[in-house]
Amino acid sequence: MEHLPIYMQLHGREALVVGAGPVATRKAALLLEAGARVRLRAPDYSDAAERLLRAHPESITREPGAYQTECLGPVAVVIAATDNEQVNRQVSEDCVARSIPVNVADQPELCSFILPAIVERGPLTIAIGSGGRAPVLVRLLRAKIESLIPAGYGRLADLAGRLRDRVRAHFDSVNARRAFWERAFAGPATELALAGRMDAAAERLEQELNEADAATPGEVYLIGAGPGDPDLLTFRALRLLQQADVVVYDRLVSSEVVNLARREAERFYVGKERDHHCVPQEAISELLSRLAREGKRVARLKGGDPFVFGRGGEELDVLARDGVAYQVVPGITAASGCAAYSGIPLTHRDHAQSVRFITGHTREGRLDVDWSQLTNTRETLVFYMGRKGVGEICRGLKGAGRAGRTPAAIIENGTTARQRVVTGTLDTLAARAEREQVGSPSLIVIGEVAACHQRLAWFQPDAGASTLFPQPMPGPQATAASAA
Repeated sequence: MEHLPIYMQLHGREALVVGAGPVATRKAALLLEAGARVRLRAPDYSDAAERLLRAHPESITREPGAYQTECLGPVAVVIAATDNEQVNRQVSEDCVARSIPVNVADQPELCSFILPAIVERGPLTIAIGSGGRAPVLVRLLRAKIESLIPAGYGRLADLAGRLRDRVRAHFDSVNARRAFWERAFAGPATELALAGRMDAAAERLEQELNEADAATPGEVYLIGAGPGDPDLLTFRALRLLQQADVVVYDRLVSSEVVNLARREAERFYVGKERDHHCVPQEAISELLSRLAREGKRVARLKGGDPFVFGRGGEELDVLARDGVAYQVVPGITAASGCAAYSGIPLTHRDHAQSVRFITGHTREGRLDVDWSQLTNTRETLVFYMGRKGVGEICRGLKGAGRAGRTPAAIIENGTTARQRVVTGTLDTLAARAEREQVGSPSLIVIGEVAACHQRLAWFQPDAGASTLFPQPMPGPQATAASAA
């Protein structure tokens, strides 16, 4: 995030606009809408500026003459919009030296703040910005959002404002108040408000408030976060994640997915790596139970699908034992996501009629696998978390009778901007993975379908894209000690 979005209170405060052409006039009109008292400084005034001065004689002041540093005075904000680059730069430097917020039209490098595109629905204001990089794209997004948000949402915001103090008095905790509003905004009162029936909407909100239980029970959302690409989240996963008061996540959940949660939500990092758990599984399960029993809504994010090598069942056993309410949201498991992004169909009429998922985790340095059950050449084998044991996997399969020429692939950081696919055969895959220094998380696909990668690969990771699997990012509340 390059800019911190801030809504500035300008009612009755002084603002200076340097320039009086069409652009400066539009900026001045925006400041007037925000309630500011505007000073318009310029040697000459356009027709648009003259009309604005006549329309708002009590709120805008004409200041003829060229800009001088002495013009600044005790102003809350300054906008420069002249056709003289030297003047614009001087305004910027003067304001920065005095810690006055300044915006220079179409010159983001001279701005200490930017003016976003705005969608306004009464007190509801939506701002859209690109850091000055793509103003046309911002305008297109604004038009799209304008079409999606009915005017009734402004009336709904006004209605919520009138009830805010009563809701605050009814509920002791912030979490309980937030849960009430989320239920209310998703219910009949909102539909009534959007239909323009404001009296009926107010009555319905009053009824819901009177019937609301002040003690809101907690709940755990066991959410499959998918293999990395945040676009692969389900709608339900996104909705519940944004309702959560607490987010508990581990190493395989990408930062982009974690950041879809509300910014004020607590975050607990309980990173789990091979042979090293930042927080033991038993402690994670107890943490979920404790947080929910405190009345919080807890999003437990797990990479892939929580019921496919995710130990989700173990966590639910503890929640069920303690009488904690929970929901399970399936996610795209790593086998499906990584194979799809690699152009490897897990089943294919010509090559494989079944697929088998196998954990590649080792016990005491060895894989606990019955190799004799994995000899069907018409079956695709997918080993999760198998990077460390790739050599043993290839040897075990060949020892059980699989041909050394059987196609195989190892997919690192599948579905993300850092995806790599290394292909080979049971004879060559281990050496190639070592030579290419393939890391974790990785997924191994073995079978005739692995050869499809060469002709069906479609996903081209962008080398300049942001990293989707950074180092663990525990926030202030997300230390292992606090989680334990």
